[in-house]
Amino acid sequence: MEFINKLKAKARVNIKRIVLPEGMEERTLKAADTIIAEEFAKIILIGDPKAIVAEANRLGLSNINKATVVDPANHDKKETYINLLLELRKSKGLTRMQAEELVLNPLYLATLMIKNGDADGEVAGAQNATGDVLRPAFQIVKTAPGISVVSGAFIMILPTDEFGENGILVFADGAVHPNPTAAELAEIAVATGKTTRSIVGIEPRVAMLSFSTKGSAKHEMVDKVVEATRLAKELDPSLIIDGELQADAAIVEAIAHQKAPGSPIGGKANVLVFPTLETGNICYKLVQRMAHAEAIGPVLQGMAAPINDLSRGCSVSDIVNLVAITANQAAGNA
Repeated sequence: MEFINKLKAKARVNIKRIVLPEGMEERTLKAADTIIAEEFAKIILIGDPKAIVAEANRLGLSNINKATVVDPANHDKKETYINLLLELRKSKGLTRMQAEELVLNPLYLATLMIKNGDADGEVAGAQNATGDVLRPAFQIVKTAPGISVVSGAFIMILPTDEFGENGILVFADGAVHPNPTAAELAEIAVATGKTTRSIVGIEPRVAMLSFSTKGSAKHEMVDKVVEATRLAKELDPSLIIDGELQADAAIVEAIAHQKAPGSPIGGKANVLVFPTLETGNICYKLVQRMAHAEAIGPVLQGMAAPINDLSRGCSVSDIVNLVAITANQAAGNA
């Protein structure tokens, strides 16, 4: 795929170290083998080294020996990470015994490696729930300066070029924030616009979605989207954005001319910002399955370092693609 190949080529310019904490999971190992072969990132696997080698041999993977493998129970920086965790969580009353236990958890270990400068990014979630992946990320890596909300964008690649930018759309938030306020929704819109520019390489045209178009319905949920649109324009005056818009008015030109005449989007949105996590998550999964779209992500926006979460239903190619995005984020391309 052209889009992914471009991402991999950009990542090869400045190779980054991406840690995969689910190092003994079959799809993760297969993805790691592919990434090492394609040489667009250095891979760090967390898990028992003997078990990883045995599983790689069983699967017939020939490149895993080129990965760095970190055994959570026995590695030379264990004490360093315990002390780092104690320092970071001392205000929460974390005890040494608790810290010693947490550094055995691959998800905590991965974020500690990033915080300590031993890895540049993380991809996880093939066998762990989103909350389990994000909890140590929020506690240890935390959000970027000046950012109050983390969100998850999905790059949706459709089989035809009828919608979006030649068949590419970006959906947010489909992963993190259940019910953002108007101010938070504005931040999500601006962050997604930046992701669209830097990762996808297209100029964003952002539609703030609702069940109403330009006052066709009255409700506090509509008011939230209208206010979020106003605030987003203040945060980034350069952003092409409009709302509130129903989905058809956002992506179909004929309907946009009828329902929202004069809209700067004009039915050509390539970024769809959903009013709640519920709507965003449902829609991306429906489009992925029913329209046979490829869903890449979620690409987490707002973290101080790139940490990205997979769906537990992910494929090997999903992992490879998300590592390519994470490597680009770590290289400063996001």
